[in-house]
Amino acid sequence: MFRRYLQVTKPGIIMGNLISVAGGFLLASRGDIDWWLMMVTLIGLSLVVASGCAINNCIDRDIDAKMQRTQSRVTVTGEMSLKAAFAHGVVLGVTGFTLLSYYTTPVATFFAAIGYVVYVGLYSLYMKRRSVYGTLVGSLSGAVPPVVGYCAVTGQFDGGAAILLAMFSLWQMPHSYAIAIFRFRDYEAANIPVLPVAEGIAKAKLHIVLYIAVFALVTLLLPISGYTGVAFMAVACTTSFWWLIMALRGYRRDVDLNGWARQVFAFSIVNITVLSIAMAVDYHAVPPQLLVFNF
Repeated sequence: MFRRYLQVTKPGIIMGNLISVAGGFLLASRGDIDWWLMMVTLIGLSLVVASGCAINNCIDRDIDAKMQRTQSRVTVTGEMSLKAAFAHGVVLGVTGFTLLSYYTTPVATFFAAIGYVVYVGLYSLYMKRRSVYGTLVGSLSGAVPPVVGYCAVTGQFDGGAAILLAMFSLWQMPHSYAIAIFRFRDYEAANIPVLPVAEGIAKAKLHIVLYIAVFALVTLLLPISGYTGVAFMAVACTTSFWWLIMALRGYRRDVDLNGWARQVFAFSIVNITVLSIAMAVDYHAVPPQLLVFNF
């Protein structure tokens, strides 16, 4: 029984988000860590993400049944009813938002809500099935976790939070397009208009290269703006450059597209994990004075 309640929340996605939340939180903490606040932020946002994933499984049951990689989901096999999955998602969401609103800051809770509404409402219910821009819209929700972690500490949306939002949004694009290439037949069977299916793999390859290049530049804004140090810059330059070189290999004549896309996807996870750790440990003790938005 417990297994299906866990699986419907997509625990792999939750774990990935935990790393980015912690990175944003520790970057903003600058060595002065409130461990209780960090724990509550991690748990609260994990519950919110779990809620979104559970409800997304309810929404996507019909298309999940057509895709090989999702045919074993508990909402598809009938192991868990839609009613149970939806109720589970609601309980997780209410609990998560309660924790965030009570123990963190209004700004952190606001961005968690924005991410939730974008993912469950705008992306899952509409854009994913109807527009090639669904990936772009969905990238916003995927970029929210580090911003929530950051704003839980600062209580404000400043330059650092803005850079994190842009950085993680840009990262989502090549990450998602790579999946769509090596899972091309799945997306085609489910009639999901992701870029490789809707406009061709050649265009998707170009977008992967361009997004990685822009991502690399935006990532460097953290050290340039004084939020992180030289060590982070060295790591960012190394990993982003390697990711870009890997993406450009997709233009070789003898390239195995599926194998290449899997490599781009796998390294995207390594890259963002390493950067999250680097910004958590290589911070500047005195925050720069940049534009601040209070909510």
